[in-house]
Amino acid sequence: MLAFLKGNYVYKSPAVVHMDVNGVGYEVQISLNTYTKIQHLDEGTLFTSLLIREDAHILFGFFDLAEKEMFLHLVSVSGIGASTARVMLSYMKPEELSRAIINGDTRTLEGIKGIGKKTAERMVLELRDKLAKNPLESNIPALKNNTLQQDALNALTALGISRQAAGQALEKVLAANPALSVEELIKLALRTL
Repeated sequence: MLAFLKGNYVYKSPAVVHMDVNGVGYEVQISLNTYTKIQHLDEGTLFTSLLIREDAHILFGFFDLAEKEMFLHLVSVSGIGASTARVMLSYMKPEELSRAIINGDTRTLEGIKGIGKKTAERMVLELRDKLAKNPLESNIPALKNNTLQQDALNALTALGISRQAAGQALEKVLAANPALSVEELIKLALRTL
């Protein structure tokens, strides 16, 4: 199994990274949180989780072990797939998700696109004790990017949101708040969907 990749970032977007590891190119699906940490780096390490499906092998990458651990916890819950877990990690930091689950804050969890009341309650029920024993912590630096709206649009469509709906949400958010980082823009757009 692939535990991590260490190499050069050949291509980076808020949802996908291409890494050159000794001449082999890997396409790695990432969350917005990971993107904010690697966007200014030319090389680095991503901790990985490989999802093997009948029709594809999908590699997910995380800047730190806390995010990878949270991803693995989330996909262990019935009804939460890898795409939903990635949306959740794009919407909230791993320690924020952990805090919401430990505190039984289902309302916060329901605010994430694709998470309904039953799924939020199931998450709390299945993960509360596990996460209480292992608290997660990480810090996310501020974002600065010239292709802000395009990166935000690409990230939202990669998360499964239609291009038209994502574009409308981004325009609405930008009209109200023109000076946002990509991370803030995507989070606010996810809240309007």
